[in-house]
Amino acid sequence: MELLNLDYQGHNLRLEGSMAGWQLLYWNNTPVSRRDADSCFDGISEHRFELQNDQGETLICRLETEIEWDPVRIRYRFFMGDQLVAHAEHGRAAMEQKVPQAPIRQEKASLSIVGLGALGLKLLKSAKVIKVVMAGASLAAYSWFFSLPFALALIFCLVVHEYGHIRAMKHFGMKTKGIYLIPFVGGLALSDARINTRWQDVCISLMGPFFGFALSLLSLVAYWVTGSMFFAGLSAFNALLNLFNLLPILPLDGGHVLKSIAFSMNSLAGIVLCGAAAAGGIWLSYTFGLALLGFLLIIGTVEVLFEWRSRHHSLLLPLDRYGQIVSTLWYLFTIGGLIAIIWYFHGMGDALLGLPLKVLQS
Repeated sequence: MELLNLDYQGHNLRLEGSMAGWQLLYWNNTPVSRRDADSCFDGISEHRFELQNDQGETLICRLETEIEWDPVRIRYRFFMGDQLVAHAEHGRAAMEQKVPQAPIRQEKASLSIVGLGALGLKLLKSAKVIKVVMAGASLAAYSWFFSLPFALALIFCLVVHEYGHIRAMKHFGMKTKGIYLIPFVGGLALSDARINTRWQDVCISLMGPFFGFALSLLSLVAYWVTGSMFFAGLSAFNALLNLFNLLPILPLDGGHVLKSIAFSMNSLAGIVLCGAAAAGGIWLSYTFGLALLGFLLIIGTVEVLFEWRSRHHSLLLPLDRYGQIVSTLWYLFTIGGLIAIIWYFHGMGDALLGLPLKVLQS
């Protein structure tokens, strides 16, 4: 995660790190000091590196940091020679509101065929030709296997879902590349930026299914008003699509959410609570005959339990207790709402509208 990013007289000082104590210090995007992970890391560290001033003199620069994780508090002092040039402290809010800066990679100019090909590909991307081609391929593929109305409805559902991810990225100030539709895979919402906190991961992951849930609700209301089976089918199958994305396995949205919540728990009691919640979900799946949901819940839980020990080496700032509770309730609310919509249409007795629940029971 990005612990510190400050500018001093046109120069950038940036500190990356993890909870386990690994740190890498950059000066103008050039690594100048490193600290390895340590199981006994107490939050206090010091980085030293040399610079030359305008007079050609060598200055010993020193960055002192003191980090607390619960609650998050980062204090720092930056010395150039014997002079203290910057000092301050910040907390979780400052880290969650900024977009981490990635190191700048210098590209060498080339007039080779490969270089010209890469330039042509960039031009195509800038003209959004690739997006149009992939969207057209998705429409053609779905129309070939199903029908044109079904293909249009499916693509509309995918776009709404991915737009939820895009909105969340923009909320955190991330530059986005837009939505790419991939035949028989779904869609992707891409960004040039990287996340810095588990809360950003949760919000970006959940906003896609949450926008999908909103679409299913609106379609349900439209069905009540018009009686059109088109809106009923759109509501039911869109709910199944977004519920699938919330399954707790990576790289699905639900896997990111479950991992962010579990990896933010700092004690054995936390992981026991997570396991108990998963066991409750499995029991409910068994009780209501949702075999597929229960099976994938087991897979996701086992995956998280195996990786839990390495959570302190993550480069993402963990959720605080409030964030864990909000994320869990948001996740369960969205899942519950989607299952309720699927269950409602199953109770109508229509074979087609009951298909989403049969998929979950398979």
